[in-house]
Amino acid sequence: MGELRIELYQPSYQSDFVRLNSEWIKTFFHLESSDRVVFNDPEGYILNKGGQIFFVVNKYGKPVGCCALMSHPEKGIYELAKMAVTPGYQGKGAGSLLGEAALAYARSNGYKKIFLEGNTRMEASIALYKKLGFKSVPKRGASYKRCNIMMELYL
Repeated sequence: MGELRIELYQPSYQSDFVRLNSEWIKTFFHLESSDRVVFNDPEGYILNKGGQIFFVVNKYGKPVGCCALMSHPEKGIYELAKMAVTPGYQGKGAGSLLGEAALAYARSNGYKKIFLEGNTRMEASIALYKKLGFKSVPKRGASYKRCNIMMELYL
């Protein structure tokens, strides 16, 4: 794990953000219009609305995973979203690094609650979210058809 580090979004990482997320979504589901909206403009849709995007980068400087904290100002909460780790780095701590970095950022910025939308087919992801402290809640107002579980964490 010492070869992995966390970096914040930079414009040169936009294609990696799309690649990493498209990789897992296309493997298990299909891209939805809400995915495409975020992929086309992560700066406008995430960063400019008060969110942040995190990348786990290998020793060669290549992004091998990512996740975002997306602001939902109308609800006064944040969403952990677009978490992806390329297959060769799954099970090696990359997802934990991303989740821990996102939660540390959220705490340092005074976030009170984070929610996420997931799918129980993604067993490793659900296990990671539980390890990070997320709890299942009733599903409501999901943004993605593939969502069959919602989880939240109070900070």
